[in-house]
Amino acid sequence: MNELVRSLPSPTLPGLHLPCPDAHKGWLFKWTNYLKGYQRRWFVLSNGLLSYYRTQAEMAHTCRGTIPLATAHIEVGDTCHFVLTSGGRSYHLKATSEGECQRWVSALQQAKANATLLMHHSDDSGDETPVPQEERALTQGVLKTLANKLEDLGTCNELIGKHGAALQRSLSDLEDLRGAPDSTDKVKAVNERATLFRITSNAMINACRDFLDVAESHSRRWQKTLHYEREQRHHLEETIEQLAKQHNSLERAWRENPASYAGVERTQEGDTSDENEEAEFFDAVEDSPSFITVTATEHRRSGSNQSMMSGGVPNDWTHNENDTTGTNQTQLRRTRRSRIPDKPNYSLNLWSIMKNCIGKDLSKIPMPVNFNEPLSMLQRLTEDLEYSELLDRAARCGSSLEQMCLVAAFSVSSYSTTVHRTAKPFNPLLGETYELDRLDEYGYRSISEQVSHHPPAAAHHVTSQRGWTLWQHITIDSKFRGKYISVMPLGNIHLQFHSSGNHYVWSKVTSTVHNIIVGKLWIDQSGDIDIVNTTTKDTCHLKFSPYSYFSREVPRKVTGVVEDKEGAAHYILSGTWDDKMESAKIVESSQGCGGSEGKQKTVYQTLQPKLLWKKYPLPDNAENMHFFSSLALTLNEPEEGVAPTDSRLRPDQRLMEVGLWDEANNEKQRLEDRQRLERKRREAQANQALEEGEYLDRSDHGQDIEGYLPAWFERRTDETTGESIYVYRGGYWEAKERQDWSQCPEIF
Repeated sequence: MNELVRSLPSPTLPGLHLPCPDAHKGWLFKWTNYLKGYQRRWFVLSNGLLSYYRTQAEMAHTCRGTIPLATAHIEVGDTCHFVLTSGGRSYHLKATSEGECQRWVSALQQAKANATLLMHHSDDSGDETPVPQEERALTQGVLKTLANKLEDLGTCNELIGKHGAALQRSLSDLEDLRGAPDSTDKVKAVNERATLFRITSNAMINACRDFLDVAESHSRRWQKTLHYEREQRHHLEETIEQLAKQHNSLERAWRENPASYAGVERTQEGDTSDENEEAEFFDAVEDSPSFITVTATEHRRSGSNQSMMSGGVPNDWTHNENDTTGTNQTQLRRTRRSRIPDKPNYSLNLWSIMKNCIGKDLSKIPMPVNFNEPLSMLQRLTEDLEYSELLDRAARCGSSLEQMCLVAAFSVSSYSTTVHRTAKPFNPLLGETYELDRLDEYGYRSISEQVSHHPPAAAHHVTSQRGWTLWQHITIDSKFRGKYISVMPLGNIHLQFHSSGNHYVWSKVTSTVHNIIVGKLWIDQSGDIDIVNTTTKDTCHLKFSPYSYFSREVPRKVTGVVEDKEGAAHYILSGTWDDKMESAKIVESSQGCGGSEGKQKTVYQTLQPKLLWKKYPLPDNAENMHFFSSLALTLNEPEEGVAPTDSRLRPDQRLMEVGLWDEANNEKQRLEDRQRLERKRREAQANQALEEGEYLDRSDHGQDIEGYLPAWFERRTDETTGESIYVYRGGYWEAKERQDWSQCPEIF
């Protein structure tokens, strides 16, 4: 069809003469998908259509896509990059040089202008898109009335201008007579009023003229929209009529000879599959060999971000039959709430608040709830358990290396919920806790507590009946840099499997929120994660590549390699932190050609990759519910029997969730003032105890310099890392059974 369209002669319209430049052809790089990135394609611009092919030879038989330029929007980016938007779809293209990019953009703009003029001429002629006579007469009558009114107003404006000028001249003559002081003031006042009246008249006439222009433009748009809808309805009616005829024909044929149609259904399914393989959706999927090749420069053996990959897409994207990935999500939605009140549309200038806070710690900046989401940092820590089934699968693994792959996928999955979440969680109050009991659904229960306020630090402990325990002590270090905010979690995450005793330790990467001053906020994760199995000495090095507008790499890319204690690589990990992670078993390694800085690249040949983890789709209407995942929607759901310090009972957070943001700001201010007074009181008591020599005894139990002692966690020296951390000392769930909360402070 595209070849037929391009073979037709250019239409010649009476009274319209357009230049007909020769077809513009050449190679461009087109963004295909997250797996393949930018791919080289042969583009041909002709008769207002931009078509593209994989090769020049394909022009004879297969067109991969056609972009009509008449309705396309052309946006020029930086460094040889431009974007075409047409029909709700965006095409990201790159040229090989600035000059080549400029030539393409100029040709596209000229072709768009020609195609637009042709379309408008066709619309105005009425030959191809006739407008009903009644509607045309009605519209023209309205426009004629508006034009007449505007002409009347113009006439009035001219008269007002003439009379106003004459009035001003007369009043000026009166001023020259040097009359009494009072009369002079009156004359000046009248003169000023006359000037203002004239200005107002001009403003009124300009507003009326603008109104007429808008009415005319909208009228043309409405006519085109109405015609398009009628045309689509007509096509739909014709299609339904054809389907009805085909159905009757097939039914009669089947009644005459049923045996000959026994295999029709299976044949049609096969034809559909073959047709889909040639569809535009699979444009970037090449024939996959039985292995892929990944260079070691993506990992810690060299600092390069480049990679060499061939093949790539696994044929089987499904989970193992024993996996509970989909089951957990279904159970969660059946038993817990699935929505919260929509986020109010309150406007607030972030820069007006943040401009005086450059270089400061965000935890010390008083900010309104407008920049928050209705969850606390403790709940955000607990949200890391969204994909806890990965740890359930890892607990059943017999191989520590395969187990390492699943642990790595779990460490990446905790960032998938942040891709649209640029809002800041509530800073927990000192002594605030949060529990999540999911024994019935997922077999685990979690408890966390804010153990320090300056610096803000939280301790978290999770025990699972499915064979694992996780704990962490995280301190948040955040800085505002003017254009972006960096959030750096400090501390390690510990994971131990009960049956094997394998103990894993890793840390988190840096989160950065960009476009604080201007533009749309977006978040990126960057840095390295080193996962160490302290029992077997296996390691995994994960690299979170920072996003770059100019890079051809997949955005939000994560790569990694799993090695045993001898340093031999066994698995290659690849994916993105917002979508999925895969693992591929290495079958052979060799030294490749020299890379950057004279270093040789190690080339790994692997089997087909297997899917480790895939992100759940967001719930319906998530964009109006802070982009919360299904688990996040349930985290602040009220529950009976929780501790009086639980985040669910925090009043400012609850008010924000229901949309009462002004009341939430007032309540937030009250809680912060109360916390400051309580801190001063503890500091005074700690100083007094220090003078009396009692502080050393208290510090042995985890009491900080402010004199605060956490209720459920205590400070210990970690035997693996040697760091001083807060670990769970027990007693919370027993206290919940007894409903004995006597050791909880009153913080709300």
